[in-house]
Amino acid sequence: MSGLLVAGGPVIPNFGKPNACLKNNGWFCTHWIHEHWHDILQPALIQHIQLVVIAVAIGFAISFPLAVIGYRFSPLDPVLGVFADFLYTIPSIAFFLLLVPLTGVTVTTVEVALVSFTLFIFYRNIVVGLRSVPPDVLESARGMGMSRRQTFWRVELPLARPAIFAGLRIATVATISIATLAAFLIQDGLGAPIFDALGTPDLFHTELLVAGGLAILLALTADFLLAGLQRAVTPWTRVR
Repeated sequence: MSGLLVAGGPVIPNFGKPNACLKNNGWFCTHWIHEHWHDILQPALIQHIQLVVIAVAIGFAISFPLAVIGYRFSPLDPVLGVFADFLYTIPSIAFFLLLVPLTGVTVTTVEVALVSFTLFIFYRNIVVGLRSVPPDVLESARGMGMSRRQTFWRVELPLARPAIFAGLRIATVATISIATLAAFLIQDGLGAPIFDALGTPDLFHTELLVAGGLAILLALTADFLLAGLQRAVTPWTRVR
């Protein structure tokens, strides 16, 4: 490293000129992005994806059997629906705080809240999808000698896929958005650099803009991929 030699004194390191964009708190400092992609942005993006995937997977795994129960046993549908509605109406940060005494300031607290928010979307869409199957189609299936189980797996569930995938897309995008608030408790996800930028005295524009942009890009990418998967597994909707 080059340095400046002061007469009779030590060598003072020469760090060069400060980056002009950072010095002026620019909106998009590529130098900072390149320098902190591997230690700030990329880890936050990976953590965000993990939070969302876990929440959506567990939420669907819980919602599907509950929706089938509500569909098969109509008297239970209002009860299960109201329960899912209630969880969805709780503000996310308030939900985190309510869970802290039970699960602590941990990833578990965040995941429980995120899973709870997905239940409303999944439950409603699955039930609506199953109930949208035309009665004459069900009658034809029974006339062909299909059992109740065969009718469900081979007729009702395939025809309910568009509504189910619509719920999956909505739940995924919504969870990506809500997961940014996880940084209120833990330093995980894209919310962490967003909160860090907001906490700086002059509001660090680059970190805020890039982290927020990554969250938006992640939501758009997830929706695009799920839309493509939906078209692949429901080819009849393309014809329609």
